[in-house]
Amino acid sequence: MTLDTVRRNLARVREQIARAAAESGRTPEKIRLVGVSKYVDSVTTRLLVEAGCHDLGESRPQQLWSKAAAPELADLPINWHFIGHLQRNKVERTLAASSLIHAVDSERLLHAINESAESQNLCPQVLLEVNCSGETAKHGFTADELRSFLPTLGAYPNVQITGLMTMAALDNDPPAEKSFETLRLLRDEVQRSAPPNVSLTEFSMGMSGDFPAAIRQGATLVRIGSALWEED
Repeated sequence: MTLDTVRRNLARVREQIARAAAESGRTPEKIRLVGVSKYVDSVTTRLLVEAGCHDLGESRPQQLWSKAAAPELADLPINWHFIGHLQRNKVERTLAASSLIHAVDSERLLHAINESAESQNLCPQVLLEVNCSGETAKHGFTADELRSFLPTLGAYPNVQITGLMTMAALDNDPPAEKSFETLRLLRDEVQRSAPPNVSLTEFSMGMSGDFPAAIRQGATLVRIGSALWEED
């Protein structure tokens, strides 16, 4: 993998983001590209940052910790995103390394994050994961669980809840855009009952295979991995 290859891939993805934004009457500046670096080592990850992508996502805590401390990346301005399923016993180190946690999928996890944030004198930004596809293998709140849970979120003063996250169905049933629309409509419904520490302005949805559909439905964060690491 060369820097030129990564630059071309990044430029192509940004062109697709701009096109999808224009088609939906949005500006591309409102959409943040999170480059998923779980596929590559720290040396190769550096190429993506040098190409101009400073928001990077990892889905495994140990990989995030390792790369956040990697000497190959120490001199670069990187905003680390944790985008995977987070276990409570890995919260402390993950909070210290992350600028945003995308997939808070249970009340118990949010409670653990709030307690760890207080002990570390942090106020992390997090997103609540919603299971919009209905797949039993997926993590996340159901729509009804979110409706019930949202008014209680004022009890977590050490956490900034800034939005919602979802993933499309693996078999595209329902279609990806339907899942993304479901999240958008749910946000529009529940945001009026959100306490002051909950803004719900961020939408993390869309990956390499479906991010244009996510942008059409209001995504502000798209998590792109494989499209950035394609060889010529």
